[in-house]
Amino acid sequence: MDRRNILITGGASGLGAAVADACLDAGDRPFVLDRQPPADGIDHLLVDLSDREKVDLVVRQAIDETGGIDAVVTCAGTDACGRLEDVPSDEWNRVIEVNLLGTVGTVRAALPSLRQRHGRVVTVASTLGLKALPDATAYCASKFGVVGFTRALAAELAGEVGVTLLEPGGMQTAFFDGRPEQYRPPADAVLNPPSEVARAIMFVLALPPGHEIRELVVAASTEPSWP
Repeated sequence: MDRRNILITGGASGLGAAVADACLDAGDRPFVLDRQPPADGIDHLLVDLSDREKVDLVVRQAIDETGGIDAVVTCAGTDACGRLEDVPSDEWNRVIEVNLLGTVGTVRAALPSLRQRHGRVVTVASTLGLKALPDATAYCASKFGVVGFTRALAAELAGEVGVTLLEPGGMQTAFFDGRPEQYRPPADAVLNPPSEVARAIMFVLALPPGHEIRELVVAASTEPSWP
């Protein structure tokens, strides 16, 4: 298989970094979009996904620098926990801007290259895009939005670009760091290593053209957010 150019949002840490490492192991070229630089040697551009105009520019720049994008994996995500009336509106809105609109903007800008190369899109939602919890209105709204967007996108691009919706459960990343204790997984929680979720993504990316995994839930067997 020829070396593929894989565009990864949020590729400097967590699941995105695990996907970048998995791409390198597979002989592919990861290209990261993030607010922070990824590990040394990985091509990247710095961008805040809430800046929609900048997202469009950097995706186009990534296409120019790589010669074309074969796949997009949207791992970037943020959260703002708390009751609706207690979360400042700018923090609440930012969750939507990064998780949902950042995903949409990245995919939209990459579509010409993806169509040309019959590429793939893997959007990263969450089990909380299927199951709602209190004190998570922003995160659930954003991830429910990613679910709806991806399902519609798959229908829209059928036969042109492969589209997969990934719904991971909790992972062993820094995503929960800095939160109040009530919003962290309990000490005995079993969370998936991001490397294992990245393996599932790489399996999707390795499918031959015309074959689809439309939706994929990846969670620890005792994950309380599923089903």
